[in-house]
Amino acid sequence: MELVTAAEKAALEARLAYLINNRSAVSLKIAEAKALGDLKENGDYHAAREQQGMEEAEIKRLTDKVHGLVVIDENRKSTGIVFLGATAKIVEVSADDPSKHLDDPEMVRMVGEISGTISMDYMEVTPQSPMGEALMKARVGDVVGVRTPRGTKKFKILEVS
Repeated sequence: MELVTAAEKAALEARLAYLINNRSAVSLKIAEAKALGDLKENGDYHAAREQQGMEEAEIKRLTDKVHGLVVIDENRKSTGIVFLGATAKIVEVSADDPSKHLDDPEMVRMVGEISGTISMDYMEVTPQSPMGEALMKARVGDVVGVRTPRGTKKFKILEVS
């Protein structure tokens, strides 16, 4: 079971629909390349078959994933608790003195599935990531520890929206 927002589920379903609809185009590429003859040294044929294999694997992965998704109630965002779909303003604090900010505040958005798009407004984190794991269900004012390769860093939650 994986938690996602309604928008994230819609994006996954759209990608799946695109891949399923693209099957005929890939099959056509294979047929056209096959018609050129000698399959041993036919780069177009091998490229089209490879594309078909990758897309079929992605269709299987997405189909399985979509069936196991649970869409969360996004109204939970307004409770001041970091949950899926919420954006939190956090700042790194000193492990010895949580009132001492070590850096400028940054925004993180808790998502079920990384979108792959880069936003200058926030960084996406999933509940399975170290940052997401630490932030999940934390409240404004809480200080959370995030495991990193160089040790644990402390972050204070300044606001949740």
